[in-house]
Amino acid sequence: MLTRRIKTFLLLLIVCSIGESGTCSAAESLTIGDLQCEGLNNPIGIDITAPRLSWTLHSGSRGCLQYAYRIIISSTEENCNAGRGDVWNSGKIISAHSNLVKYAGNALSANRVYYWKVYVWTRGDKNPAQSQPAWWTTGLMNAGDWKARWIGLDSSFYWDKPTAFHSKLSARYFRKEWVMGKTIKRATAYLVGLGMYEFYLNGVRIGRQVLSPSVTDFSKRVYSNAFDVTAALSAHKNTIGIVLGNGRFFSTRPGEIRKWKEEIPTITNFGYPKLLFQLEVEYRDGTSATLISDGSWKVSADGPIRSNNEYDGETYDANKEMTGWNMSAYNDAGWLPVDMTKAPQGRIVAQPNPNMEIMQVLVPRSVTRNSQGNYIVDMGQNIAGWISLQMKGKKGQEVKCRFAEKLNDSGALYTANLRHAEVTDRYILKGSVAGEKWEPSFVYHGFQYAEIAGLDSLAISDVLGKVIYDRMDSTGTFESSDTTLNQIYKNAWWTIISNYKGMPVDCPQRDERMGWLGDRSANCIGESYLFNNARIYAKWLDDIKDSQLDNGSIPDVAPSFWWRFFSDNMTWPSTYLFVADMLYRQFGDEDVIKDHYPYMKKWMSHMAGYLTKDLTMTKDSYGDWCMPPESKELIFSKDSTRKTPGDYIATAYYYKCLTMMAVFARIADVQDDAAAYTASADKVGRSINATFFHKDGSYYANNTTTANLLALSFGLAPSEAKTAIAANIAVTIKDKFDNHLSTGLVGNQWLMRGLSYNGYPDLAYTIATNRTYPSWGYMIENGATTIWELWNGNTANPAMNSGNHVMLLGDLLIWYFENLSGIRPIEPGFKKIEMKPLFPPGLDHVKASHQSPYGTIGSSWRRNGKGIGWDIAIPENSSALVYIPVTSKGGIRIDGKPAVNVAGIQFAESPDGYTVIELGSGRYKLNF
Repeated sequence: MLTRRIKTFLLLLIVCSIGESGTCSAAESLTIGDLQCEGLNNPIGIDITAPRLSWTLHSGSRGCLQYAYRIIISSTEENCNAGRGDVWNSGKIISAHSNLVKYAGNALSANRVYYWKVYVWTRGDKNPAQSQPAWWTTGLMNAGDWKARWIGLDSSFYWDKPTAFHSKLSARYFRKEWVMGKTIKRATAYLVGLGMYEFYLNGVRIGRQVLSPSVTDFSKRVYSNAFDVTAALSAHKNTIGIVLGNGRFFSTRPGEIRKWKEEIPTITNFGYPKLLFQLEVEYRDGTSATLISDGSWKVSADGPIRSNNEYDGETYDANKEMTGWNMSAYNDAGWLPVDMTKAPQGRIVAQPNPNMEIMQVLVPRSVTRNSQGNYIVDMGQNIAGWISLQMKGKKGQEVKCRFAEKLNDSGALYTANLRHAEVTDRYILKGSVAGEKWEPSFVYHGFQYAEIAGLDSLAISDVLGKVIYDRMDSTGTFESSDTTLNQIYKNAWWTIISNYKGMPVDCPQRDERMGWLGDRSANCIGESYLFNNARIYAKWLDDIKDSQLDNGSIPDVAPSFWWRFFSDNMTWPSTYLFVADMLYRQFGDEDVIKDHYPYMKKWMSHMAGYLTKDLTMTKDSYGDWCMPPESKELIFSKDSTRKTPGDYIATAYYYKCLTMMAVFARIADVQDDAAAYTASADKVGRSINATFFHKDGSYYANNTTTANLLALSFGLAPSEAKTAIAANIAVTIKDKFDNHLSTGLVGNQWLMRGLSYNGYPDLAYTIATNRTYPSWGYMIENGATTIWELWNGNTANPAMNSGNHVMLLGDLLIWYFENLSGIRPIEPGFKKIEMKPLFPPGLDHVKASHQSPYGTIGSSWRRNGKGIGWDIAIPENSSALVYIPVTSKGGIRIDGKPAVNVAGIQFAESPDGYTVIELGSGRYKLNF
């Protein structure tokens, strides 16, 4: 019952004509679908007291707008089908909102199924359309709902090396048998497996998740996962089997940093792996039972997974396999009683984001043998995940798999850029005549190449590449007539998925893989056009909040279990605000603003303490990080005229944060704060212009591209000086940088939009399509299939270059969608859309789409010799302002007819050079 797909329900009704929300045009069918609770379809085990519900509309006619809705929530599917909202009936709500509508009924009970449906009116007087039921289940809502006890094995064994820098600790295997005795109606398993787990019932693996749960600062919060296990249980004897790996709970790099090498940060060790498990069973006779982790369980660490370290790899000895260990009647006499362990410091929370899964499976491009007799596997693509091997050999024979992003000139793996990550998996064969198949459980690698040693033969068919990232939908598409733009988009796509690992990380290959805040300020927006990343970023905001110190300081890296990076600079921690703003604008989630507002305010108050008397912010740690140096052999520029002053960057970002906080305060309904932030922003802005703006030359600070971009992008520049400031940017890029990039991580976040919105879209296009240094195209010219960490990562110092890093994308992907394609939200969540593409010379075609909370937005334009043809798709319950770069209405045709003669078309106020049309939902063919 719970696994049934949501079906759509068709209903004939009258809908509104274009732009007229209360007037009927013609009969059509309306589909209500994609019912979601907290952004998920039929989620299990949520612990949110007031979950938010969303739905989409699909219609065959234009101008479909929701006039009102009614939500019912029922205790049974039968009640829901019959329209009886015995849990909550919202009544008819006059509203066009269909995204993140909050439950407002009585308190929800723990471990319950709730069924819901929605009724939608597109005009007030007609019968509504209705959906089929969807559902969600609540989890263990409060700490008191947990009856289970924490169990583990708080010791190591002679084969382990728990305190070594390259720590090694074997996996823990837990088992419990019990007799059910009754016919089951519903059963839900709740577990917290730290650091990572695999879950089996009666020998069958439960769920598709890998490397789960998502990583956190375990001293602040730990995540529980929930599973409907009704179908996996027997009415008689059952066996639970759970394997625990180390993850980030048992440290990959324990010990005191200064005892080894000072520049290598250690990671907090939270203790030995531990487990909390609770099974809630409802029987058909109306009774219930609870099975918990307690002292009756058994454990062994003497299984096949001999060590697992995310940085160093996994070792698996097939000769230690315990056949049937997770099934009934297994002889566990040699197993140990579990230790009753202390609970971790962090509170238990139902995981808000989906787990990682194997999202793609790739076949290698080639498998070749080198002079040492080892096999080199080329996946043809830099990925993050692992390989699955099919192999044969003698008992005790060791197969060793090493990983790298590139090869050196001799054809061997290049591993210098992996730092101290050993990235080596080992498999010890048991000598099976039929062959043996294996892939790791608790590690992943960033690689394009793998070296397989210890086998006599290996074919392409023996190897598969498993691509792993957080389960989420791909929501964007982009293609154009320019092959460089298309390949950059592909490289960006692979880079983004490689670095979603329960949190946004900086790289997937070396011994870092951390949540650097500065990498994601603008990138998170660009990523949101390609993926529905709302849940992972909402989770990451909690990580950032958890990392905040009592004095308000926010670190540069979150979760903050790595060596403490509390440098109190403005640019990196400000990502806390930028991510919240992204979730609000791209997904319509204002609750993230309200929930995090007190903590943002606390950080802003802390940073205000660093202002000088003339309101200059002195705290900056990184400057315009990784701006392209004057020579391909340099990592950092030695030319001071290329470096934007840190105090200017910090003060400009402080001003930007003040303006954002004023908006957030209004959303949070703290009007006094809004007024105070606005007043402070005005003072700081005037101070910046007095201190850093050179009126005589129309530039800021030392006239770098970044300095001037920040002034234009943040609204600091006087209106009368904007044209001259933009001209200074263009001259610098053209004359000093030969029409190439001249910005680092900070400036990149504003470069493409800054040029496009200030009169230089053609220059932005040139920069985007360059194939020489420094450019994204230069990476492609040098064989990259993902984005590098350094513009000159192949020449400056390849050992310092991650070949799979998001930070240099800046606002490029935003520019792809908002400027080249013309898809940008005016109202949060794309309730209203601005469609205003660029048509740069040399680009003949762009086709893009984005799946917004209201449905798919499409924009496809092509030069047709006489002008431009532009196909537009606007989702139901949305509308768009469409900017057409002609000044005469008579030159515009819609569906082959003059636009002025098309019924329902509304012309809006038009800026210079454009005619603006307001369109309701539907598909349109424009020509001009």
